[in-house]
Amino acid sequence: MLSAAQYLAFGSAVAVLFSIAACQILLAFALVALLLSKAPLRLPRIWLPLALFLLATLISLAFSGDIVAGLPQVRKIYVYSMLLVVFSLFRDLRLIRRPVLCWAGLGAIVAARGIVQFAAKVSEAAALGRNFYDYYEPERITGFMSHWMTFGGEEMFVLLMLMAYLFWSPSARKRGLWFSLLCLAALCAALLLGFTRSIWIATVVGGLYLVWRWKRRLIALAPLALLIGFVAAPPSVRTRFRSIFHAGDNQFRLVIWRSGLRMIEQHPWLGLGPEQVNRKAVERYLPPDTPLPLPSGWYGHLHNIYLHYAAERGVPAMLILVWMLLLMLVDFQKALRTLPPGPSDRRFILHGATAVVLATMVAGLFELNLGDSEVLTMFLVVAGCGYVATEAVEKEPKEPAVA
Repeated sequence: MLSAAQYLAFGSAVAVLFSIAACQILLAFALVALLLSKAPLRLPRIWLPLALFLLATLISLAFSGDIVAGLPQVRKIYVYSMLLVVFSLFRDLRLIRRPVLCWAGLGAIVAARGIVQFAAKVSEAAALGRNFYDYYEPERITGFMSHWMTFGGEEMFVLLMLMAYLFWSPSARKRGLWFSLLCLAALCAALLLGFTRSIWIATVVGGLYLVWRWKRRLIALAPLALLIGFVAAPPSVRTRFRSIFHAGDNQFRLVIWRSGLRMIEQHPWLGLGPEQVNRKAVERYLPPDTPLPLPSGWYGHLHNIYLHYAAERGVPAMLILVWMLLLMLVDFQKALRTLPPGPSDRRFILHGATAVVLATMVAGLFELNLGDSEVLTMFLVVAGCGYVATEAVEKEPKEPAVA
C-alpha cells in the first residue's frame, strides 16, 4: 500500500502540469493510500506558520460577514495536504529526481504547445491586419492551462528545478543530457513568448541565484547576456520589456495597490475576509484623487500577495506567510552548508527549492501567484522535496575529523 501511495503522489505531482482536476483526484487517492499504509504522517518544520496562516484565514472568514462567499478558500485548504503527502512519502531522493525529470519532459510539451499557440496568434493578427502586440497582450499563450499566469508560474518552477538538476545532480551528465538541454530551450522560449513580465523578473532572480551558487564568475556575463537577448528578440518582445519601465503601462497596479493600502489601514487585524478583495472592494476603497475612468487592467485582486493577504486576511496573516517563506530559505541554506563539496542530489534539490522560493517571493510582488491552485500545488511539492533533502542532510553521518 505504501508503494501505491507513492505512485499516486507521484502522479498527482506530475498531473498538475496538464490537469488540476486529475492532480486533485490523484491527491485524494494518495491520501487514502497513505492512511491505509499506516506509514507515519509527517510535516516539515514550516507546519507551524502554515497552520497559523490557515487558522488566520478561518478567523478572518468567521468575522467577514459573508462566510458563504469565502468558502472557496476553506476548500482550498485541501490543496495544502500535498505538503503532507510529499514529505511523508518521498523519503528516497531518487523519488524526487523522477518527478523533476517528468516535469521537465511534460513542461517542454506544454511549452511546445504554447509556442504553437504563439505562432497561431501571429497568423491571426496578420490575417486581421492588427498590430501584433495590441492583439496578443490581452490574450496570451496558456499551454494546457486556463491562464497565462498559471502557465508562466508552472513553467518557471520547472525551469528552475531543471537548471538545478543540470548544475548539481550527479546523474545529469551521465544520461539524458541532450533531453534536458532541449527541455531547457523549450521552457526558455515559452517563458519569453509568454509576455508575463513578473515571471520574467522572477525567473531572472531565481536563475541568477542558481548561476551564482554554481559558477559565481558567470554572473559578470549576465548583463551582456540580457543585452544580447534584448537585441536579438522579436520587436514585440522588446516592446513588452520596455513596458516594464513605462508608468502608463503599470498605472492600474498603482491604483489597486493604493486601494489595497486603504483596506489595510481600515481593517489591519482581520482584513475584509477571504474572497472579499475584488473589483467592488477596490472601487469602494479608491483614494479620492484616483483618476476616472479607471486605467485598463484586471481589478479582481491586488496583484501582490503581501498586500492582498494583508487586505483580505489581516496583517498578522501576511506576516505569518512571510515568516514561512523566510524560514524555508533559512532551513535550505543551513542544510546546504552541511554538505560536502561536489555534486549531489541533495544539493540540486536544496538549491532548486531555494530558487523556487526566491522566484515565488519576487513574482508575488506583482501577482497573486500563491492564490492559484496549480502554482500553489507545485510550490508545495518543491517545499516538501526541499525539506526531505534537508532532513536527509541532518541524518547523514558525519565523517570523523582528520587529525
